[in-house]
Amino acid sequence: MLPFLRTEVARLKAYQPHPPIAEPYDQLDTNESPVDLPEDVKATLAQHYQQTIAANRYPDGGHGALKQAIAAYVSEAGARATADNISVGNGSDELIRSLLIATALNNGAILVASPTFSMYGILAQTLGIPVIDIGRTDDFCINLDVAQTALQENAIRVVFMVHPNSPTANALSQDEIEWLRQLPSDVLVVIDEAYFEFSQQTLVADSLSRSNWVVLRTFSKAFRLAAHRVGYAVAQPGLTAALEKVRLPYNLPSFSQAAALAALNHRSALLTEVDIMMQERQTMATWLEQQSALVPWPSTANFIYCRLSTKGLAQLGLDQAEGLHHVFSHLRQQGTLIRSTGGGLRISLGTPQENQRTRTNIQTILG
Repeated sequence: MLPFLRTEVARLKAYQPHPPIAEPYDQLDTNESPVDLPEDVKATLAQHYQQTIAANRYPDGGHGALKQAIAAYVSEAGARATADNISVGNGSDELIRSLLIATALNNGAILVASPTFSMYGILAQTLGIPVIDIGRTDDFCINLDVAQTALQENAIRVVFMVHPNSPTANALSQDEIEWLRQLPSDVLVVIDEAYFEFSQQTLVADSLSRSNWVVLRTFSKAFRLAAHRVGYAVAQPGLTAALEKVRLPYNLPSFSQAAALAALNHRSALLTEVDIMMQERQTMATWLEQQSALVPWPSTANFIYCRLSTKGLAQLGLDQAEGLHHVFSHLRQQGTLIRSTGGGLRISLGTPQENQRTRTNIQTILG
C-alpha cells in the first residue's frame, strides 16, 4: 500500500471492464448494441470532423446544441423538457460522480440494493461516502420495510435505482415507485434509465416535477455510441445547475457531441434495431425457459439474467458459485463472452447469429 493513498482507495476493488479481445468472440458481456453505426452515419461524422471540428479548439463547454436536441427527444415521451432540464456527462458515470459530490460528500450516505450497477458503490467509496446496501428479495424486488428502516437509521442523502435494474433486468414495481415518491425532499432519488429504449418505461415526468428527482440516460446502448461515452441527466433546473458547478470543464469532446447529435438526428433509423432486439429477447427467453438446467428471470432490458436450477447443479455436481463459474468459463472457451455477476449470469443480447451460437454453446455445456 502506498503510504500517501487514502485507506478507502487502497482497499477498493476497481470496476473490471472486459479485457481487450485478441480473437473472435461474441461480446455479450457489457449490454452494448451488437450493431455498429450505419456507414452513412459514420460518413456524416467523418465529414463533420474534417470540415467543422477544429482540433486545436476546446469543445462547446456548455453543450448548447446537444442539450436542446436531447430535450426534444425526452419530450417525445410526453413530459416537456427544455435545455435547462438537461446536464451532459462523459458517460453516466461522470454524472453519478457529480451527483455524489453535490449531495453526499461529507454529508451522509447513499442507499443501493444489490445486485445492481456496481459503479454507484465504487464511486461513492472513492469519495469516502458510506454505502448502505439493503440487498434484494429472491425475486430481485426491494424489501421496502428494510429500505425504510435503513432510511430512518442512516443519514441517507441519495437513493440509486436502475429502471430496469442491471444485472437482473426487472423494472421498478408500482409499490417501489410509490415508496420512492414519498421520500422526503432532502433525499435525492436517482433513477438510472440506461435501458429506457428497450423497456419503454420512464419516470422522467417525476424528475421534471419533483425537485429531488433525477433521471439518468445514456447513448451507449440503443444509440450505439458506447465508444463516445455520452450520458445525460434530466432534472429540474436547480439540480442541473448544481451539476454544472461540479463537473469538469470541457468534459465532453467535440466529436462525442457531434456523434450524439448525429445519433439523435438519425434516431428513426438507429432505433429500428431495438425492435429486432426485442424479438431476439423473446426468442432467447423462451428457449432459456425450456432449459431445465437454467432459471431465467423476466427481462425488460437488452439482456437476460439467469441462474442454475437445482437440476442443473445436480447435473454438474457443483454448487451455485462453482456451477456459474463452470458455465461462464466454458462459454468463454467456446467464444461466447457473458457476465458473471451478482450470483448469476447476465447474457447481453447480440445479433440473431450470435444469440444462436450462445444457445448452441449453452446446450453443449448443459446438455
